[in-house]
Amino acid sequence: MSTAVATETRTEIDVRYTPDDLLNMSDSKDYELVGGRLVERHMGAESSEIGGNLYFLLRLFCREHDLGKLWPADNGYQCFPHDPKQVRKPDVSFIRKGRLPENKSPKGWIRIVPDLAVEVVSPGDLAEELEEKLEDYRKAGVPLVWVIYPNQRRARVFRLDGPPALVREDDDLSGEDILPGFRCRLGDILPRQDQNAGPA
Repeated sequence: MSTAVATETRTEIDVRYTPDDLLNMSDSKDYELVGGRLVERHMGAESSEIGGNLYFLLRLFCREHDLGKLWPADNGYQCFPHDPKQVRKPDVSFIRKGRLPENKSPKGWIRIVPDLAVEVVSPGDLAEELEEKLEDYRKAGVPLVWVIYPNQRRARVFRLDGPPALVREDDDLSGEDILPGFRCRLGDILPRQDQNAGPA
């Protein structure tokens, strides 16, 4: 999940970056591009672990059923009609088979909308910035978005055709019609709780 705007400038002039600038940066995995500005992505160990756990389960499922392509957190999307130069990077994302030309990943940023985007909230993430990113996904037409809140051990599920749904620790994340048959208990991808600790 991305947070604070990077303050790096090359001159006294307000520097604007392009998607190609970001692609050619040695540390491009650490940034998104929003409004021509670099936005630093802060992902702690816990949120990275959760994203990795989910990616692993989805990867196995997609391979077994030949459903499409899946990417971890360093893949970017340049698919936003309201800001064509914007690049966003979900923590996990999926595109169904047949939507990419020749079913191959492009060399640069992906220019079509993902079928699933996942965000894992990190401690430094600001609610306002998360909501802006979710609004970008909505405007682009991402049909299914999962937002995972490790501290609350909950998730929110966003669809284009209805209000968000709450998923609790003992509930399942469902692939619905995007990943038919995929179900994963939310608690199974979260870090184990200390059994000696009291209720949160």
